[in-house]
Order: sequence, then C-alpha cells, then structure tokens
Amino acid sequence: MSKILENLHRTLAAGVVLAIVVFAIVNLGGFDAGPYMAFLFRFIHVWFGILWIGLLYYFNFVQIPSMPKIPDEHKPAIGKVIAPTALYFFRWAALGTIVFGLITAAHNGYIVDALTFMPGFRTIGIGMWLALIMGFNVWFIIWPNQKRALGIVDADADTKKKSARAAMLASRVNTMLSIPMLYCMVAQQQGIGN
Repeated sequence: MSKILENLHRTLAAGVVLAIVVFAIVNLGGFDAGPYMAFLFRFIHVWFGILWIGLLYYFNFVQIPSMPKIPDEHKPAIGKVIAPTALYFFRWAALGTIVFGLITAAHNGYIVDALTFMPGFRTIGIGMWLALIMGFNVWFIIWPNQKRALGIVDADADTKKKSARAAMLASRVNTMLSIPMLYCMVAQQQGIGN
C-alpha cells in the first residue's frame, strides 16, 4: 500500500479504480448510459473545480500571507519550485473546470438559457459567468504576470514587482468571486433563486 501512496500518479490511479469499484457495486442491478454521462461530466467538472479553487485558496490563505515571514534565503524554493508547480495545476484545473462545466451545461441542454439568464437558469448563469471571468483572470492576468514575477520569462526588478502585485490582485478578485460563484452553483442544484 505504501508503494501506491508514495507516488502521486499511483495514488490518483488507485482513486479512479476505487471509484470504478463503487460504480460497479452501485450499478449491479442495471446501468443507463444517458444519465450516467451527465453525471460523469459533472463529476469531472467538480473534481477540476476542487483542484482549482483549492489551489486558489492555498495561494491566498497560505502562500501569499506566509511569504513576508519566510527568510529571503528560503524564498527561492517557493518561487522556483513550489509556485511554478502549483500554478501549472492551478491554470489547467481552471481550464478543466470551465470546459467540463460548459460540457455539462450543453449535455443537459441549458447552456444558452444559463448564459443568457433565462428564467429558471439565472442563478447557474451568474455562476457560469463568474467562473468564466475567473478563468479569464487565471490565463490572461495571473499566469502572464506570475511568469514575469517568478522569472520564468525575463523581466527587470521593477516589472517583477509590478507583475507580482497585479497577479496577487487578480487572484484576490478570483477569491472574492469564488464565494458568489460557489453560492450560485449550489443554489441552482437546490432550486434556490432560479
């Protein structure tokens, strides 16, 4: 068991296998592919969303507030190793969340109604637009600025400082938007405020 848990890829594969086992047990009596596809798209959307927002909260609740407390000689470990890796998963999780959210909405037949705020779909529509704004921030504001701030691309010291601040502020915007976005996602499922 330790050989599985010592390797992230094996751990993830074991999680998928366990999910398949649970699926098989739950569906012993029969299986209808139509509803299951809707579930599968939503499941993947939620999984990516947990990864995305989890990393967003890590950056804002842990890394950013902790950086001033870290001695200067230790900061390169964050900037050269941890932050680039976390940002890699952060931006791809954002994209996965958006893509599978849109696939879920399209598969369930409400994508246009939600994005145009039709009655019955306003709450989820607001949530979707907030997520799209957040995804835009990740790819077009946070990531380009972080590349400069972390020295992934060449930039002078002043540009690095300005880029770090711009990335932090966009990340804080996403943290702020994540709360009403999550409200909208959960409220829609509960039939609140449609």
